[in-house]
Parts: sequence; structure tokens; C-alpha cells
Amino acid sequence: MRLVQLQVFKYGEYVQKAARQQQRTINVDPPRGVVYDRNGRELAMSVQVDSIFAVPSEIPDQPSTAHLLAKVLDLDSDDVLNHLKASRSFAWIARKVDQDKSDRIRALNLRGVYFQKEAKRYYPKRELAAQVLGYVGLDDNGLAGTELQFDDDLKGIPGRMMITMDARRKWFGRVEKQPEPGANVVLTIDQNIQYIAEKELDQAMQDTHAVAGTVVVQNPRTGEILALANRPTFNPNVTKEITPADLKNHAVSDVYEPGSVFKTVTYSSAIEEHLTNPDEVISCDPGFIVVGGIRIHDSHHVGVVPVSKAYAESSDVGAVKMGLRLGPDKFYKHIKEYGFGQQTGIELPGETRGLIKPPARWSGSSIGSMSIGQEVGVTPLQVISMVSSIANDGIYTPPRIVADVTPPTSGYRQIVFHPKEQRRVISSMTAAQMRSMMQSVVLEGTARRAILNGYTAAGKTGTAQKVDPKTHLYSKTDYVGSFVGFAPVNSPALTIAVILDSARGLHQGGQVSAPVFNRIMQQSLEYLNVPHDTEIKGDPKRQLLLAKVKDSDLEEGGALDREGPGMDFSEADASNASKPDTKTVVAKEAKPSAANMGATIMPTALAAAPVTSGGMLPAPVSNATPQPAQENAPGGPMTVDVEGVVVPSLLGKSVRGVIEAAQQQGFEVSVIGSGVARGQTPAPGTRLAPGERVTVRFSR
Repeated sequence: MRLVQLQVFKYGEYVQKAARQQQRTINVDPPRGVVYDRNGRELAMSVQVDSIFAVPSEIPDQPSTAHLLAKVLDLDSDDVLNHLKASRSFAWIARKVDQDKSDRIRALNLRGVYFQKEAKRYYPKRELAAQVLGYVGLDDNGLAGTELQFDDDLKGIPGRMMITMDARRKWFGRVEKQPEPGANVVLTIDQNIQYIAEKELDQAMQDTHAVAGTVVVQNPRTGEILALANRPTFNPNVTKEITPADLKNHAVSDVYEPGSVFKTVTYSSAIEEHLTNPDEVISCDPGFIVVGGIRIHDSHHVGVVPVSKAYAESSDVGAVKMGLRLGPDKFYKHIKEYGFGQQTGIELPGETRGLIKPPARWSGSSIGSMSIGQEVGVTPLQVISMVSSIANDGIYTPPRIVADVTPPTSGYRQIVFHPKEQRRVISSMTAAQMRSMMQSVVLEGTARRAILNGYTAAGKTGTAQKVDPKTHLYSKTDYVGSFVGFAPVNSPALTIAVILDSARGLHQGGQVSAPVFNRIMQQSLEYLNVPHDTEIKGDPKRQLLLAKVKDSDLEEGGALDREGPGMDFSEADASNASKPDTKTVVAKEAKPSAANMGATIMPTALAAAPVTSGGMLPAPVSNATPQPAQENAPGGPMTVDVEGVVVPSLLGKSVRGVIEAAQQQGFEVSVIGSGVARGQTPAPGTRLAPGERVTVRFSR
């Protein structure tokens, strides 16, 4: 009866007890899939290394063994001893150790200490593309970057090893189930371009002493990211030295105010809405403009120039005037169409949407600030996608960094990348006009240090004040300098964004970021065998342009001055900004119609126009008493009566002379032809009615 009880009724219970005493099942990590670059070069792979474990019941002198193991493995001997005492049958000592340490432990020939092969993640290029690749933990779980985003695909299926101990406390083991490797991931990254970008970014960080830097290289036609570099960075092979600051992927997770780069949105939107054209002449005098209580001023005198020149010189006043023409609703619509305020969908973790407020939440000054790239938060990925849209004939293509996920048995295979979700954001004509204007930025404006050798280039610089966390006002010392551009101009092969955070000394985008763009673009185009589209070395025009470039010539934009205690504002500025019902307003700038798009159009003194809470100019006051034009204060903006002014004689004047005279008197003018003024309508002495303008015909 006892035998029946043990063998039949208690059989299952005793089998389980015996298994707990004699056996232990251990998971065997599978090899993670390989991460390739676009050309099949291995960026992340798994290698077989030794893990060390012990059978404590076989160790005759546990304290001595623990001391020897800890000394070789750089562990605490008490911790090792506690592991040995915690179990009789099995205890991990160290997993996935270096070959050198494994060999030293083998040489000790310690009784009860054994080795098991496991897969360890290895990054053969060390820091290269570290934030893109990410890293894994001890159990091979992805913790950042592609390793985290595609963890389920890469990690495979674990195997099982059975550890069995006999009656003499001897162990023997067998693998019951072989691990299955994970799938492979093919990135759009090009290892060589990534190396070029990181090398030049390192040089820039050394030269400028910036606290952080980002470089993104993209194919504008497909959206493929060919390089994404961040500094500071880390070596994913040495996980103990990784800090949270090193892990941050600035291109995806950082939100910053783009500054003048964002003027590309402002100008292209105004051109798309037929509110201006590159040849229209506008006035950036007197060098500042007041919008909603904030004075926005240029860093240098721009004067009366075509729209294309105002863009090339990065005039804040010119950009604000474009924003005022657009108005909040149209401006916001185009901002959203370019992809700002929403995720791009790139296959990396931690992407932010940026910060774009809807018009209902704008203050009276918002349209002015946003026109010059302040009061908006964007990511480097969003900015490069916007510029790539212009390079790609006005078609927006979301950025992508993963080309495909392939089966584990297939290895690398050539991937044909197909872009998704393309959409048109501006017309082909607008895109062509913007490319020409952006080329002028490089040839004549704030980005002359981006001039390439043998290739045409186009782009836009940006220098944005950072907000001081202590005062919550814009800092006078910390800036984000950037340059985003593409080349060659007529058939863009690459778009590159360079962003340097808080550079010391020179900090303007044209001073610190444009040269980095130059070096990366030049090397990358040569590496890709892109045909030259302009003269190579010895080009006298190129040499002359570079020789004439001074640091002061590359300054752009200005600053935002907020009214308040300690702020230096003229009385006229304050009154114009705070009293929208004043009887005198600045005459509004002309908006070109379909009939006069070919003519240059005289802007009026918009510099201090009072702005309503919605950011728009108030309606003219019809019952104002006619008064001659007068200045409010020395150096302040001119105001004129909305009932009009007496038209002076403009005959015999040059185009510039007519424009200056019109600006002084405060009326609008349409310019036809070139040379000397030969006729005008209406005639001299006529009083202009509200909304009328003077048409002047020129001939040589």
C-alpha cells in the first residue's frame, strides 16, 4: 500500500520535488538581428561570448573562490559570495564578459565554475550613429534608438538550456531548444556620409565650444536620411559610461526656436498666396518694426530692396511685413502644411511634435515673432523636411530612416526605397522662385561661407535667441545658430541641416553652421559622384566671393525687445503699439494683384503699424482730419493721415529716388520700367484718396 501511495497517488508531487532539486531551466538569449546601413555594412551585430556561472554545491571553498572571481571580474567579493550562498544548484557570476577576462577565469581552473556561450551585442563602428542605433541592456532588450523601436523584430526567440544534477552533486546540461535569431533591419543611413558628418561636427564643436550640435543629411526626393549625427554622443559598447545627456537624439527630440530659417516658410507662403514676388521692392527702413508692443529690429541697415534681397540679407523687418500680409489664418495653414506641429513619423523613439500655437492663442505680437522664427518650437527633422520640400519642387516627403526589415536567414539584400505619403505644399513656380532666392543667400547674403567648389548651393541661415530660464526673457548671450541648404540647385541631390547650440564667440548661423555645411556637402557630393554644375577650383568668382566675406557681413536678423521696466523704448513706439484706435496710422503696404505682378511695388512705412490682437492692421479711420506727414520722434517711424497726401512731382527721379520720396510722404507707388521717371499718374498736386497709389513710368 505504501508503494502504491508513493508511485501512484504521490507520484506527481515527488517528481516535481525531484525536478526542483535536480534541474533548472535557463533561457539562452538568441542572436539579435543585424542592423545594416544602406550598402550592407554592419552597424550592429551579435557575437558569441562567454557567460560565467557556478554550481555552488561543487565549490569546496566559497569565500576563496568568490575573492578570486571578483578580482578578475572587477566585482565586489561579498556580492559574489552572496550569490553562491543563495543557491545550491546554479548561480550566475558574470554574463557576456570580455574574452580577456574569460581566458583569465579559465586559467584559474576553479572547481564548480563553468562557462556558457551567449550572444552579446556589438557595435563595430563604436560611436558612429550611436543615437540612431541605440543600445541594449544585459538581457539584450533594446533601450534606445533603432534597438528599442524595432526590439520585437530584432530580438528573436530565446532558447532553453536544462541544468541537471545527479546524486553525487555533479551537473550536466543540454540545450533543449535552440534560440532563433531575430530579423535584420536595413537603415537608409550611409556609413561613409555618416562618418563625414560626425567628423565635421566634431571639428565644429571644438571650434565653437557649443554645448550641443546636430547634423542631418537627407535625400530631398525620397526623404531618406543618409546621416544623422549628434553631439554629445556615446559608445554603445560601453553601457556603464552612457549618460542621459549622451542618449538624447537632438534631431528628433529637441524643440528649439529656428530663427531666420523659418523665414523660408514666411516668404514662400506669401509668394504662394500671390501676396508678393521676388522682384517686388519693399522698404526695411527705419530698421525696425513694432508689432503688438514688441520692437523687432534688423542687425544691419537693409534699406529699400527687392523681396529676394530682403530674404538674402535676412531682414527681420521684411519677414514681418510678409507675415502681416498673410495674416494669422493663412500663415498658420502653411505652417501646418509644411509639417510643423506634428510628428514626421520617422522610425525612431522619442519624436516630439514641436510647439505651434493655433491663431486663437496668438497674442498681438505673435505674427511678428513667428514670421522671424521665434515663438515657435520645431525639430531639426521638421526644418530639413521643409527645405527638402522646396528642393523637391514643392513636394513634401516625410523623412525615413529604415528602408526595410528582412528575415534572419536572408542576410543583407539591396533595398529599393519607395517614399510614402508625399504631398504638394507649394506650387512648382513658388518652389523655383524660392530656390533662386535661397541661392542668393549663399552667393550674396548671410551664407557666403557655404559656397561650394564645383557645385551650386542654396539655403538659409538662422540665428535664434534662446530663452534665459532665470529671467524667462530672450538671452543676449546664448543663441542657436543653424544653416539648412541643398545642392546642386537645379537638381538637388542632398539637403543638409547643421544646428549648433550656444556657440561661444561667433554664433551666427552664417558664421558657424554654414562652413560645416560646406565641408559636409562638398565631401558627400564627391563621394556620391554627383556631376559638377559649375566651375571647379580656380573659379575667380568663387574665390572673390570667399575673399570678401567678413564675419560682420554674415550677421542676420536682430532681436526682440519687450516693453517693460528697464527696456529702452521710444515714446512713439509705445503709443503706436498700445493705441490701436489712434487717428493716424501707417499707410499699408501694397499687395500686388494679378495685373501688376510684373511691376515693382513701392511699400509704405509699415515699420510701426499698430496691430490688433489678431496680428492684423486695423481698418483706416475715415473721419481723420487731413494733416501733413510728420515724424513722431527722432529716429521713429513716420505716420501719415489716412485721408491721403498731396502728390509731389516725381519726374526726372531715379527708381530709388521715387521710392524714397514716396516713403517720406507715406503713399504707395507702382513702378513700371527702369531708368528715369518720365510720367506719373495722378499728376503732381493731386490729393490721394484712401487706397489710391501713384503709378510712375520709367524709361532710359
